Amino acid sequence: MAEPTPRRKEPRLRPAPLIFEPAEAAADPEHFFDLESIEDPQALLARATELAQAFRAAADRAVEFQAVAAAQLADPRRFDRLTPAAIAEQAEWTEDYAKRMVEFGQDLMRGADTEGRTPVDPV
Repeated sequence: MAEPTPRRKEPRLRPAPLIFEPAEAAADPEHFFDLESIEDPQALLARATELAQAFRAAADRAVEFQAVAAAQLADPRRFDRLTPAAIAEQAEWTEDYAKRMVEFGQDLMRGADTEGRTPVDPV
């Protein structure tokens, strides 16, 4: 799979690392990345903000990979290409959103400047 290019000319910011939690900690509904153990409100705000930014960056990056995958699956040069309806069904999107994601993925693969174009949330 071709790696999508960044949307802007400047380098991507590296968000705070997401540290995976042990299974027993993740099973506790009150436990969330050890935030509940931080008592200082300044430290809590700082760490919670880092996590929120990391999750946003991860979500944006995942959407770019979804778009590239959709564009590759819809590529007319593929003998097994999928229609936008089939892609939509597989990804649980609307067909219109799948068409836009295919276009977005094509732009990313071409390396086009896509600043200002953001896909619409499929939900």
